[in-house]
Amino acid sequence: MTTTNSALRTSDPCHEQISKIELYGPSQADVASFKQLKEAPSAAKYPHAYRWYKHMSSHQSEFSSLPGDPSKAYTTYGPEATSVTMNPKDAPKEAEEEEEDEDLFGSDDEEEDPEVVKQREANLAAYKEKKAGKSKPAAKSIVTLDVKPWDDETDMKELEANMRTIEMDGLTWGGSTLVPVGFGIKKLQVTLVVEDEKVSIDDLQAKIEEDEDHVQSTDVAAMQKL
Repeated sequence: MTTTNSALRTSDPCHEQISKIELYGPSQADVASFKQLKEAPSAAKYPHAYRWYKHMSSHQSEFSSLPGDPSKAYTTYGPEATSVTMNPKDAPKEAEEEEEDEDLFGSDDEEEDPEVVKQREANLAAYKEKKAGKSKPAAKSIVTLDVKPWDDETDMKELEANMRTIEMDGLTWGGSTLVPVGFGIKKLQVTLVVEDEKVSIDDLQAKIEEDEDHVQSTDVAAMQKL
């Protein structure tokens, strides 16, 4: 055992469980190591080595009679291996960080099975096609139009017949009734349903008003979403 701090750091753990270098009692191994120390180890820094040193001090009168070979150098004694690292930078890394934490999920560089890729793409395409086929219900509105004639002599039956000849994608004609407005004049009030994205009410009114022989004007009396 040497007198350097590194030697004490190495030997100190050895004395944590035992008070002797070898055997089950003081021996020449302890004597050889004891003689290499010029003074007692620091109790604060090396408590176990200090306890061993104090124990051996009590056996100095018996040194010559202790068992063992006194001719062996003190360097032949001590632990065969130590877990104390003299220089931290020389300490081996934890098995190269556990083999880089082991690739449990496989490398991203691994190529996928072409059949698996093909099947996944087919499933995705089928899903997109199915989703596209589920179109939302068309937004519709129910509209009540007032169709006003020129006077009380206007043929309201012809007026209505001409109006109902108008066809537009998304237009469905409903019921109608004649409503008195005064001086013997009656307006035609008609209900219809339109798909909002397909039918413009302004365009429909313009088409109705093209019947200039019967129609003076049109107005939207009521309108609500279905």
